Amino acid sequence: MAKVIPFKISKSQMEFVRYQVDAGHHFYDKLHQHPEWQLTWIREGKGQLMVGDYLGRFEPGDVYLFSANMPHVFRSDPEYFSAQENKQSLGITLFFDFDTLGKHIWEVEEFFPLLHWLYQIKGCYRVKGSTNAVVQKELIQFGKKEGLDKLMGALQILRQLQQSKDMTLLNKLIPQKTYTETEGKRMGQVMSFILAESHRTVQLQEVADLANMSKEAFCRFFKERTGKTLTEFLGQVRIHHACQLLQETDLSISQVAYQSGFQNLSYFNRAFKKYRGETPKEFRKKF
Repeated sequence: MAKVIPFKISKSQMEFVRYQVDAGHHFYDKLHQHPEWQLTWIREGKGQLMVGDYLGRFEPGDVYLFSANMPHVFRSDPEYFSAQENKQSLGITLFFDFDTLGKHIWEVEEFFPLLHWLYQIKGCYRVKGSTNAVVQKELIQFGKKEGLDKLMGALQILRQLQQSKDMTLLNKLIPQKTYTETEGKRMGQVMSFILAESHRTVQLQEVADLANMSKEAFCRFFKERTGKTLTEFLGQVRIHHACQLLQETDLSISQVAYQSGFQNLSYFNRAFKKYRGETPKEFRKKF
């Protein structure tokens, strides 16, 4: 079955770990998945991470671990797509291809704990605390490693992650099957549209038309892949945008509400309190 938005990691067929630096104005902005596990450190850049049913902010210093075939996208904030802003994004990633190790390696006793861990870890995890610091330190040096040093470095990082208590699962919905290419493109278009147009009233019909589906078929399609209705997901996107404005601007609460796509201030306050557990005013005070 074809993968969502064909995304092939640039590496030889027998390479266990691939080191990659993504540098530019913005990160790759298409929803995609691949059979390799992915460990990414955001050094520069801000935006929205979408993976499974999770939507949240990514910022410099964040480290994420993705298990195999997790549809995801690091969608940079709009200013990173503007030539006038001249914003820069930088990410360092390791891709782990466990299939290259072959089946027999898992019969070796020393690899039993790693295999058990791989079976347990499914989804996307944010790596925090001391493990985050260790991973950053390892990744800084990793690009210089070759041969056995490269292999040992990769295993050392996996060992740190395996033993860590600083990993938080972000998505609750784990895909039961790989997206087809058509499904992936459709979801990618929908997600890009929602992020770009969430500041205004978005009608179900226009999103269904974008996906080239009836409203009923689109609602089933979207709920199966995000665990949320379109209205719930839109609300989540708007709250995240409001959080960004509350942190980074001096706009009033009402201005933040309207710029985030809420047409009613009292509803914005209720929705924010329900999702964040605190009012917009209380949230802003922390920053």
